[in-house]
Amino acid sequence: MTTTQRLLLVEDEPTLRELLSASLRLAGFHVVPVETGAQALDSVRERHPDLIVLDVMLPDIDGFEVARRLRERPTTPGHAHPPILFLTARDAAEDRINGLRAGGDDYVTKPFNLEELVLRIQAVLRRTSGRRPDNRLAVGDLELDVDSHQVSRGGVPVPLSPTEFDLLRVLMENAGQVLSREQLLERVWHYDFGGDDSIVASYISYLRRKVDTGEPKLIHTVRGTGYVLRRPRP
Repeated sequence: MTTTQRLLLVEDEPTLRELLSASLRLAGFHVVPVETGAQALDSVRERHPDLIVLDVMLPDIDGFEVARRLRERPTTPGHAHPPILFLTARDAAEDRINGLRAGGDDYVTKPFNLEELVLRIQAVLRRTSGRRPDNRLAVGDLELDVDSHQVSRGGVPVPLSPTEFDLLRVLMENAGQVLSREQLLERVWHYDFGGDDSIVASYISYLRRKVDTGEPKLIHTVRGTGYVLRRPRP
């Protein structure tokens, strides 16, 4: 099945770049391959990809810094920040955490299984694209506009990565209801295979740092059960 979804592939190793480009095209994607961080930043501005497959160890700007710069940019009308899947040989837990903190939506280490990579790309795209309902969610002074992909707290904009946005949306849609890690993994990540539920705790932590910087705190942990976004008491 063909798709018009555009992938920006950022990989400096020529052989792997060619292999991935050909394989992802066979999987139905439109692939734009580049080899440096600077080229990636320019290409995102010009081409507005649906997803970025991003190597970490690049010859000029490392992938983590590329992701940070992209997340700090203001979005253009009609274009949200593209999700980022890191593809790298750096497999230490610290590297994975750094990648998620930089705004990554998934993290795949080399060597990798090509079929699994395609499944992970499809999973990220499912949870970050095609959602255009015209509605707004509000819990206390926290507001989320699903249509424009904007979040604010107390009238102050809160920049979120695509996955952070989707996680907050699910929590707000179920305000007052405790959701388990398994439920969040299913509703936000939509994995068709075994997912690591520790990623849920990581993203809850990232959300708290951005959304719960003041009082009252909205995101709560229910020990042994999961997480809940509670409406502030009057």
